[in-house]
Amino acid sequence: MSTALDHLGSDGPPPNGGTGRPRSGGPSVRWYTRLYRGETTFPFIQRRRRWYLLSGIVLLICAASLVFRGFNLGIEFKGGTQFTVQASGTSLVTDDITRAFGKAGVDVTSPAQEVGSGANRKFILKAPETQLADQTRIKTTAAKDLGVPEASINTDSVSSSWGADVTRKSLQGLVVFLIAVSIYIAIRFEPRMAVAAIIALLHDLLLTAGVYSIIGFEVTPSTVVGLLTILGFSLYDTVVIFDKVAENTKDLTAGSRMTYTEAANLAVNQTLMRSINTSLISLLPVAGLLFIGAGVLGVGTIKDLALVMFVGIATGAYSSLFLAAPIVVDLTERLPAFKALTSRVAAKRSSVGARERVGASALAGSPPVRRAGGPAPAPRPGARPARADGTRASAAATRPDGPAGPGAGKPSANRPKPPPRRKK
Repeated sequence: MSTALDHLGSDGPPPNGGTGRPRSGGPSVRWYTRLYRGETTFPFIQRRRRWYLLSGIVLLICAASLVFRGFNLGIEFKGGTQFTVQASGTSLVTDDITRAFGKAGVDVTSPAQEVGSGANRKFILKAPETQLADQTRIKTTAAKDLGVPEASINTDSVSSSWGADVTRKSLQGLVVFLIAVSIYIAIRFEPRMAVAAIIALLHDLLLTAGVYSIIGFEVTPSTVVGLLTILGFSLYDTVVIFDKVAENTKDLTAGSRMTYTEAANLAVNQTLMRSINTSLISLLPVAGLLFIGAGVLGVGTIKDLALVMFVGIATGAYSSLFLAAPIVVDLTERLPAFKALTSRVAAKRSSVGARERVGASALAGSPPVRRAGGPAPAPRPGARPARADGTRASAAATRPDGPAGPGAGKPSANRPKPPPRRKK
């Protein structure tokens, strides 16, 4: 049964040297086989305006959430007090911890988190900054309500100034990372590719931050670590595509075989399966951390890292395929050399198309050719019938009164008689 992907290739040049056919297997090869072999010709570049529009809508939603909703910052960034309850050998659950500290007068902004197991099992509750005298009272009240020794409850206070230092150092590290990436790509490839890569990275940053704001997960130092990690992954995928684009476009302006847009689209299709494989292999363990570890098992300490990596890897793969390469094409097609290349390619294809149409029309007007073993072509109106040896009968043989007619061998009444012979 044919699918929509079986007919990829309506836009852009076909791979395999322009033949438009798979290297093996014939036209019946399934789309997933062609995808695995890198033989697809999906128009990533030709439809770039759709991807721009889609990305713009998503980024607009994320920006609105950042402005009106903001982040749920952890105490590492805004300061506060952290209560840790050692719960080994007890049957306490997170709801018990949250309820007990709420009764003790703590302004609970997020539920308690369970960490560890067995002898290392404990609960962590983060709250706004609390004075030292209030901390002692809260510990006594909560320990009595939970039925645990007061010594099993520890408190740690984090100043808001420490959180400001973490934020500032994170931003500094991000700026240094982006500058280093721009310099590397500009030297290794082209400055235009460096610009496209930075735009794709900023897209990933804003989209991931917007998802964090929409969902409301707490932003912790683990979030920052995960964010830098996914930027590296996105950059790797982008560099792989750029390397193939550079290979396909080498000395491209010296001929008129294909345009820069078509060469870049071919490069994206050739690296498509690699991008899918690396993204899936990276997403599967991260999805296990997020959905099984944090969702099913309730291990809340890893959900910050898992969410930022899951969203970042997915959007990094998207931006590499649908944004980075199209932006490079838009920046390159404006150059005079590539404008001239596009004109030459269009002129060459127009001339080839005109010659093919002339040849097709000439072939349509030629007499039919009889194939070996095939039926004889139908005679034209008024044509003389053919004999068994392939020659045509004479005109006299085709008349009713001719040699082949009913009066064969007899003189016709309308035919003039020969003059009489004179006697000597």
